Amino acid sequence: MEIDALRTLPPGDWDAVQRNFRWSIASDFNIARAACDAWAEDDPARVAIVDVGANGQRRLWTFGELKDASDRLAQAFLSWGVGRGDVVAVLLPQAPEVMVAHFAAMKIGAISLPLFTLFGPDALAFRLSDSGAKVALTDSDNIEKLQSVAKDCDALTHIVNVEVGGGAGVIRLDDVLSEMPPLSQPIIGGANDPAMLIYTSGTTGAPKGALHAHRFLIGHLPSVEMVLERFPQAGDVGWTPADWAWIGGLMDLAMPCLYFGVPLIAHRMRKFEAEAAFDLMLREGVSVSFLPPTALKMMRLCEVPDGLKLRAVGSGGESLGADLLEWGRDVLGAPINELYGQTECNLVVSSCARLGIVAPGTMGFPVPGHEVAVLGADGQPVAVGEVGEISVRRGDPVMFLEYWKQPEKTAEKFNGEWLKTGDLAHMDEAGHLIYSSRDDDVITSAGYRIGPTEIENCLCSDADVLMAAAVGVPDPARTEIVKAFVVLRPGVDEAGVAERLVKLVRERVSPHVAPRAIAFVDDLPKTATGKIMRRALRRT
Repeated sequence: MEIDALRTLPPGDWDAVQRNFRWSIASDFNIARAACDAWAEDDPARVAIVDVGANGQRRLWTFGELKDASDRLAQAFLSWGVGRGDVVAVLLPQAPEVMVAHFAAMKIGAISLPLFTLFGPDALAFRLSDSGAKVALTDSDNIEKLQSVAKDCDALTHIVNVEVGGGAGVIRLDDVLSEMPPLSQPIIGGANDPAMLIYTSGTTGAPKGALHAHRFLIGHLPSVEMVLERFPQAGDVGWTPADWAWIGGLMDLAMPCLYFGVPLIAHRMRKFEAEAAFDLMLREGVSVSFLPPTALKMMRLCEVPDGLKLRAVGSGGESLGADLLEWGRDVLGAPINELYGQTECNLVVSSCARLGIVAPGTMGFPVPGHEVAVLGADGQPVAVGEVGEISVRRGDPVMFLEYWKQPEKTAEKFNGEWLKTGDLAHMDEAGHLIYSSRDDDVITSAGYRIGPTEIENCLCSDADVLMAAAVGVPDPARTEIVKAFVVLRPGVDEAGVAERLVKLVRERVSPHVAPRAIAFVDDLPKTATGKIMRRALRRT
């Protein structure tokens, strides 16, 4: 059974699809060919990207235009000495030029490197130097920052500004596209060849570059088809507020949209605003979206506009509580399906409301084509209900090739034939995976090993709580106690709230996990991808 079969799978046949699923990946599969050139050859006028500016102005990019631009940029890369295995950095917000750059690099066997525009100079310099990037594309907002670190990046020889201007030593993309001929040689690179380098968020130690092959796009598709409920469907339009430099924004929605020929909305939100998100989705007829949990929690505080065409939402990065799932179904009018993965091996567990694979407090089932197990320290599967480490068997198409130039770290990531995610969970009798915590987020209190997720979900179910994080802090009697950091809705009086929240957790989860200390804060520290940095909270 191939990937497309998931879109027409009737409810109740889940066991059958898991047993019968077979990957179908051509040996010469190339992301640029599949997500750009193939569509350009079949239907060059088909809309690929709708670029929506801050003022609401729209510019449609067809697949034909996307191919022509990436062909010309690829030829420019070759003229600048970029070859097979070299790295091209992409420091851009959501914009069509992001895809032009990725596809141009992939067409000549180079490796694309997505970078967050929110990175400061230190973070940027580390990734550019560590990767040895030869070329970097950016915009006017980030050109000075990029130039300030370029002098310390010996391999970086060319900087391209996708907008007007740039100063000495900077190349304008418009000049490249108008002066350079299209690519004169065939696309290079097959399914197992390196395609993209994505750095981990670096919550522990220095960030590591996870090197992925072209096949990893195919590896994402079964989960995307599940969480977006028979994706694609006629008339679908996709959008995510998640930055395309994050694997969640780029691979959980943007690239799959292009692969399936679904129009993709590109819109830069300098700061996420729920009302603006609803307005954009309403105006552009967005039907499917990847929305991080933080965005969903903010949107839940707004009135859902009439006429919204949203039919399915995928979300991941933090566990969702039952109340948020109910809001999606009853108020938003679109099921919110959870997905799980990490930079090194993304989208291997998902839920799907249409197939009945949805249970509050669980992540769902292993996605067809991905062998996922919960293993103990001895590398063997643990019993049902017992906490162990989520692990994925080698050979998975979505699994990374290696950590960039770090063979020792790559080896440490595996336990025999299993990739270790570092995430703890248990499996219930039905086969659902229930997330517990990161292995370094476990709270040890009075002999109990406590994961923060259930505590945080419970706290966030209170109407006055926007966000919450639970960590362990030292205690002489209990080893650690649970401390919760809570962000309240604006204007809420803190008086009596802490006692109410402790009671809530005691009653709805268990007395032994109830916080013994609560701190009210204005915000929570997060990684560039929006995940809460519990380690930073433990130091406060």
